[in-house]
Amino acid sequence: MALRDVTTWYLELPSPEAMTAPPEPRDGLEVRRAVVPSPELSRGLYAAVGSDWWWVDRLSWDWERWHAHLSRPEVETWVAYEDGTPAGYAELVAEDGHVELASFGLLPAFIGRGIGPRLLDASLRRAWAMTDPPPGRVWVHTCSLDGPAARRTYEDRGLREYREHTAPVTLPDARPEPWPGANRPAAS
Repeated sequence: MALRDVTTWYLELPSPEAMTAPPEPRDGLEVRRAVVPSPELSRGLYAAVGSDWWWVDRLSWDWERWHAHLSRPEVETWVAYEDGTPAGYAELVAEDGHVELASFGLLPAFIGRGIGPRLLDASLRRAWAMTDPPPGRVWVHTCSLDGPAARRTYEDRGLREYREHTAPVTLPDARPEPWPGANRPAAS
């Protein structure tokens, strides 16, 4: 295990009007809700999307914990598909009068293809409609371990930083892989 300083940025949208104009639609791209709680799907997306960015917090969750989390009515999973192939996902969690974009990212083969801004736009629009009354804000956090375009993508959609925090974090000696023995090259 290694100790590393990690900076976390917390960003928020105080209202749906703070969002920038939506990106143009794109042929072959579809964003759909995964309505049936599926630990296998969510854990697979979490591991495959997050392996290059040190997403380790949920890797130890067993099936029951994933199922309990996903079965909560305040949790929604949205999946982006490019020509029928899963390309990335977003997890929204409504809590305490706010909605958190708790997980968001793309599979490595789909980074840089314009999918991220479109998935983010769809996710943020859904976040504002998740609760009645609407949430007080929609928020997300990203950190210095995340993909190089993550923060810029959030800010391009209208999210603004409201807090920054740097702290030492214990990380495994090697990045996690999407599955044991994958030997997938790390994203650049």
